[in-house]
Amino acid sequence: MSARRVRDIEYQLLSGSPRKTTDIVIERDGRVVVRSPASYTAEQVDAVVESKRMWIYRNLAEWRDLNASAVVREWVNGETFLYLGSAYRLSLVSQQDVPLQLKEGGFCLSRDVIERGGTAAARMAFERFYTNKGQQRFHDRVNYYAPKVGVGTAGIKVKDMGYRWASCGRSGILNFHWKCMMAPPKIVDYIVVHELCHFHHRHHGDEFWNEVDKVMPDWRERKEWLRKQGASLDL
Repeated sequence: MSARRVRDIEYQLLSGSPRKTTDIVIERDGRVVVRSPASYTAEQVDAVVESKRMWIYRNLAEWRDLNASAVVREWVNGETFLYLGSAYRLSLVSQQDVPLQLKEGGFCLSRDVIERGGTAAARMAFERFYTNKGQQRFHDRVNYYAPKVGVGTAGIKVKDMGYRWASCGRSGILNFHWKCMMAPPKIVDYIVVHELCHFHHRHHGDEFWNEVDKVMPDWRERKEWLRKQGASLDL
């Protein structure tokens, strides 16, 4: 990946792809990422970025508006945390065998976690909770949707993926961000189907979305929810 600039637009270039068209994406962290065909020179990619300049401006402005309302949670009694689209209140408890559990309609976090490790340890407890829950859920949903999409997979991993929700590795491994487990089940399913369809098409062109549409006709609604609400899926 190399950094380039066209006028006032800075972007990250991923070249060398077997793709036939250039794909421009505004990542969750606001970076402009451009994936280009292997046959394109850097100057040709610059020309494509220049031609899409107004689209990039518009989408960057929209990204700033959406992320202006990003949630900042506190590690105190009564704060709410998301799990599969529902909000659960946090209780700091004593004499609990595990650092964190979802119990009786709320998250119970051991006081020892905060007292010994501070907020960093509390965050890690939630990350582990979402990761562990995600392993089983993504395994089940991938097994459910893979036959419908008509593909096979080599397995799944749930981990921190920075500003990506998921990725489809060429080795057949699907990677999912643990933060996905904060989203409603129908959004989790959308992310699963999205990545499975990338086994057919590695781009986001019409052919790709046609594959998604075959399995999930309401994908546009789900995609829009993730675009607007994604900033709230955080700790």
